[in-house]
Formats: sequence, structure tokens, C-alpha cells
Amino acid sequence: MRSLPRSRRNRPKVRKSAIFWPLVLLGALLLLNFVLDPGFFSLQFRDGRFYGSLVDILNRAAPVMLLSVGMTLVIATGGVDLSVGAVMAIAGSVAAGLIARPPGFPLNGVPIHAVPGIILISLAIAAVCGLFNGFLIGFARLQPIVATLILMVAGRGVAMLLTDGQIITFTNPGFAAIGSGSNLTLPNPIWISLAIVGIVSLLTRKTAFGLFTEAVGDNPSAADGVGIDSRTIKLAIYTISATCAGVAGLIAAADIKAADANNAGLYLELDAILAVAIGGTSMAGGRFSLAGSLIGAILMQAVTTTILTRGVPTEATLILKALIVVGVCLAQSPTFANRRLA
Repeated sequence: MRSLPRSRRNRPKVRKSAIFWPLVLLGALLLLNFVLDPGFFSLQFRDGRFYGSLVDILNRAAPVMLLSVGMTLVIATGGVDLSVGAVMAIAGSVAAGLIARPPGFPLNGVPIHAVPGIILISLAIAAVCGLFNGFLIGFARLQPIVATLILMVAGRGVAMLLTDGQIITFTNPGFAAIGSGSNLTLPNPIWISLAIVGIVSLLTRKTAFGLFTEAVGDNPSAADGVGIDSRTIKLAIYTISATCAGVAGLIAAADIKAADANNAGLYLELDAILAVAIGGTSMAGGRFSLAGSLIGAILMQAVTTTILTRGVPTEATLILKALIVVGVCLAQSPTFANRRLA
């Protein structure tokens, strides 16, 4: 029996990687932009940081990158979190409300040194939202889509109550630096996103938490049977998801120096779900890929940037994103893989 050449034997292993096809699509899209605009890859350095299309894509992708980190773990358990956009709005509204306190309020205004406290309070409230979801799903046994839909609707209402339905603006250099500042030549949102990704990666790959997450997603009953408390795992994961959403909400509010409860995080839960699907995480639960979700989030933003800069109607964004998801899912399907290797 004739054996395959070594290169052909190794090729399927490469293509089985969850990030192979997302990387191919991202590379193709960036190449298309380069063909249409030869200066697409150019970078400019001024005021201590880099500027350019690639940096802008990464910077604008930061909120979805953060949402996709939490969403990856949620989907790995066989669930979904539709409330992350509303949690973004809540976190941003809390932070902006504490910074831009009304006249006559004690300690009116917040100096720069108090910003860490504002951040902690905002993230704590976001985490409480995650605990609420986790309790309904893990302990009350509600379906994830129903439980998170409750907070998706109610959370947006809470954010609007916090802001009285108005856009709250503020002026605070310390807080604004979260969304518009830079360090080590790159915008802060990029570094914040990478830091969160690194922390969650260490948590899931260097501890048993990642294995427990996959076990709960594969078979919750079997996981409970071997001593894994699926309820506690889900509680923790939805809390992580909401906390990531809270960080994204702070970045969004700091970037525009305002809290817009109506529009903050609107529909971003869909982008996060698409990023996870593109990244190769099974929507049925089980094995997951944080790296794949990260690439998926960047791909989503690259699509949006391409549409905006090429004069394509913005209404076409969702259609193009849907086509990308269909293509990637088909490419990763067992049927397609078997035909490709035949």
C-alpha cells in the first residue's frame, strides 16, 4: 500500500485547526483591502502611538473581542448570553453617572485618583448581572436563551433609568484614557483586551476550569456524576461573561466620553456569537477555542471596516457577516472535511 507524502499527511492536521479557515478568510479580506487601497497596510507613528487601518481594526474590535471571550465559555457549556450588550450599557451608565455627578451631590465630580474605584464599582455591578444569569440557568434551570433574554430587556431598561433616558457626558482624563489613551505605541483598548484574553486563557488552560467547562458542555449529567458541579461552573462562567461585557462597556463609554444607554452595546451580542461560531467553537457545547473567537472578532470588525471604507451600504453588513458564518461553518463541517480529504 502506497503511503502519502509527509507534506500531505501533515496537511489535514493543519486544516483541522479551529483557526485555519478563520485565518484564511481574514487574510483574504485584508488582501482585498490592500488590492483596493495599496496604502492599507501602512502605519504612521505620531504622538507616541501607531495609526493606520490595521491598528484601527484592532482598536474597534476590542469590545467584541472582550464579549467573545465570555461568550466562548458560555457557548462551550451549551448556552448563550444575549444580555452582554445590556450589561455593557449598565456598566457604562454606572461609571458615567458616578463621574458626572449632578450639581449639589456630595463630592461632586470625581478626580482622576478615584477612577479605579469607579471601575471596580461598575465591574462589580456587571458581575452581579452575571450572577443573576448564572443563578437562573444553573440553579433555577431556566433555558439560557430565556434567562439572558430577561436581562437583555430589563438590563437595557435599568441603564436607561440610571441615565434618565439621556446621554450622560463627562470630562475626566483618567477615565477617558481607558478608551482613547495609548501605551507602548498601541491604543489602550487593544492592551486591555489582550490582557483579559490572557487571563482567561491561563484560567482555562492552566487549571481544571477549562476541562470542567468542556465536560459540562459535552454532558452535564455525566459531569455531575463524576463530581463536577455543573451549576457552580455555569454560575462562574456567566459571571465571567458579564464581567467581560462590563469591561467592554467601560471602554465604549470612555471612548466617546459619554454613556448612551439606548445604543451602547446594541446588537454586539450577535457579533460576539458570530465571532465564536467563526472561531470554531461548537454551538452545541464542548470543546472551544479562545484564539479562534479572537480571530473571529477581528474578522467581524474587518468586514465592517471594509464596508464603511468602500462605500457599500451599511445595511449589507449583516448579510455579509451571515454569509461568512455559513461559509466557515460549512468548511468546518464533518461532511465537507471528509469530501476534502477523500
